[in-house]
Order: sequence, then structure tokens, then C-alpha cells
Amino acid sequence: MEDVVEIAYGEGWDLAGRTLWRPLTAESAAARDGAGLPYVAVCRRPGRNAPLEVRLTSWRDHFVGVWVYDEEGRRTRRLDLRLLDGDRLLRYQTEGWAYADATTPEFDRGCERWKLTLRPDGRGREERERPGRGIFVTSADVPVEQRWLDRPVFGSWPLFSGESHGIAGEPRMSTADPEPEPDGEAAPKEPWLPPRPARAGRLDELFRPGTRLATAHRPEVTVLAPVERGTLRVPSGLLAIDGPDNFDQGPELVVPVPPGEYVLQEAQASYGYDCEWRGTWVTTTASPAVRVKVGEAPVATWEMVLGPENDVRLLDDGHAYGFGTDGASGCFADAGSWTVLKGLFARALVQGDEKAGETIEDSAFFLRTSEPDAADGAGADLVAFYTTGDGVWPVWAGRSAAGEVVAVVVVGNDDFAHGVRVLEEPSS
Repeated sequence: MEDVVEIAYGEGWDLAGRTLWRPLTAESAAARDGAGLPYVAVCRRPGRNAPLEVRLTSWRDHFVGVWVYDEEGRRTRRLDLRLLDGDRLLRYQTEGWAYADATTPEFDRGCERWKLTLRPDGRGREERERPGRGIFVTSADVPVEQRWLDRPVFGSWPLFSGESHGIAGEPRMSTADPEPEPDGEAAPKEPWLPPRPARAGRLDELFRPGTRLATAHRPEVTVLAPVERGTLRVPSGLLAIDGPDNFDQGPELVVPVPPGEYVLQEAQASYGYDCEWRGTWVTTTASPAVRVKVGEAPVATWEMVLGPENDVRLLDDGHAYGFGTDGASGCFADAGSWTVLKGLFARALVQGDEKAGETIEDSAFFLRTSEPDAADGAGADLVAFYTTGDGVWPVWAGRSAAGEVVAVVVVGNDDFAHGVRVLEEPSS
């Protein structure tokens, strides 16, 4: 007996209610496909309540996502494909859940879970989590033909869930009539959206005195005037940003700037809190961010600074690339003198050589090392700053309306790194 699968289209999918949002005809869905706009395809077997799979396609976001459903309407598998090289889809991530029985809740912590992540360069990583036995991580060797999928044209997509639903070969696909849109339809409670990289947020406000902000943990923060912490000489015209504890290789991130000497600024913010151990209200000052001020023009746009191997098309939702540190610190430096400056940093901090670096007191910047002046009098600097933890810290380059880099910022305070809300702008 021939397997038949019906396809219905819509602008979106409500993950919570498992319902199609704003149904579309096949012609309208094809138009959105051609324009790169997001749309959803729901594949069902006639007579079955739960879908076989739901596919979200958004070419403008270089993304195709697939959720596979079981008879109980639970999601059992997630596919994340990324459009690279114009016409090929990388099977970037595949994740699965094995439910003990028909009554086990969706994504129950007692389920066995596995996730496979593949990179364009051939690397792969597989994780398997077994209840009570921990997580096992191994490298994954997947053949090239299983890593990539040629970009399908509209109407010729494969059924990714066929094998898991016992469908042998290619089923006959038919287009279902669009469902009528309910009157006064509300937006989905849990909309399925394409992943978007992290954005810079309101970085200018962290350096604008008088601005009142709110963070995830502070309901009211007042921005004070930034403090200048000297200058940074960049004679090579290449501004390096990295963790100063990176001793084994070149700088992770580099921003081209005009050769010159630039002001270093430390943002300042004041807030109060009820100090339990003191038994009183305490006002304190924190440093949300540090900045290299490259020019005087206002910032028109912010962009994430990328390393040579970084590809924003492979970022998960809300994620960003940056420099890594195991020492809760970062640094700005001249990339042309990186090896010499890092050697001085190691001597000053690790070996305690007071002649190798200058300590900066009471500041987010804590150590400066300087290359001796060259024959032409153009020396170079490295200035290290604290972050509030280890990990990866994004770097943002601000460009003027003319496209020139005018500022490079690191938000090194975790409380401010995940977005701030502006409560009140300064009056002038």
C-alpha cells in the first residue's frame, strides 16, 4: 500500500499548541521560499492527529529546522541545517530523545538523550546522556555525503522522519487545503523562530553619564562618567583583542584601525543594594565595559568582531563569538608586537618582574606592558583588563555612518553582558 503524506503550509508554528499559524496556500509558501522569508511545512499522515514532522525554512537566516513527532505528539528528534556555500545545507546538529513509554512527558530528564554536531571542516562531536550514568562525549566521524544536503527546490524536500515512522522509500506527497484562520487569531504562545546571533545591545548608553538602566539583577543602575585609563599605541594598525593568558598562539581577534594612539576608557555605573551582612543599604560602583576610543564620530552600527574561523551562520540563538579566557581577563594590544608584549605580560604577572609591566590600581584595567620604542620612535602597548569570569567574551566594533571603526568595546561584566534596558536617557 502506498504511503501518503499531506503537507500544509503556514507562516509559523506554535510549539506549545502544536498548531499552524497563518495558514498559506502552496503558491504563497513558494513565494516566501523564493523571497527567503520564513515559512513552515507540516507533514501529516492522513488520520493521524500528531504531525510526522514540521519544517521551518528561512533562507535569509541560512537556516532549516525540523522537529519530528511521535504518536503522542512529543518531539523525538531535532534537525538543525545551515545553508553554506550558497547551495548546500550542512547537517549542523541532530538531537534525539528516547522516551521510556507512552506516558513519559516530553523532554523528561529521565530520558536518554543524544546530540550530534558537525562542522564544515569535517570535525564532529557526539554527546550521549544516559540517566544516572552521566554524559559521554566522543568525536564523530561522519562521511561527507551524510554531512551535506543539496539545497532542495520548493516542493521537492525529503521526508526526514520517514524511517522513524516506518515509511519505506519516498511517499506520495500531496498538498492539504489551507486551514481556515480563526477570527481574532493571537500570535503563538511559543513561536518557533530561526536562530539569531547575539546583538550588541545598548553599548553607547554604558558610557553616557546620567543614563538610568536596568539589568537582569539590578532594577536601577545609574551610568557615571567614564574614566580614561591612559592610551594604547597601535603602530601596526591592527588592534588585537584576546585573553592575556593565551600564551601559545597569535591573537584570537584583530580589528584593523588607522595606526595611532588611542584613549582607553572604563565605563562606570552606580547602584544600591540591601547588604544583609552589613544590615544596611549600600551604594557601590561597578565597571560594566571597557572601550578603545578610535574616533570621535558617533557610532551608527555595531558589529561582532570575528576570528578567521568564525562563521555567524553557525551560531546558535543568542550566541556570539569572542575571545576565550581561563583567567577572567582580556586585553587590548598592538597585534604587530603581540609576541613581545605577551612575553612582557608573562614576566610581569607570572614571574613578578616589576620592570616588565606597570600595574594599574583600582581599575578594570590592571596591567600595562610596553614594547621599547622602535628606531622610528613608535612603540606598542598591551593593556589587560578584568572580566567577571572565565569563558568567551564577545567584542563589538562600532562603525560611523561612513563605515569607519570609531570604537571597540568589551562588556566584561556578566550582569551587563546579557542586555540592559534603558529606563531614562540623560536630558542633554
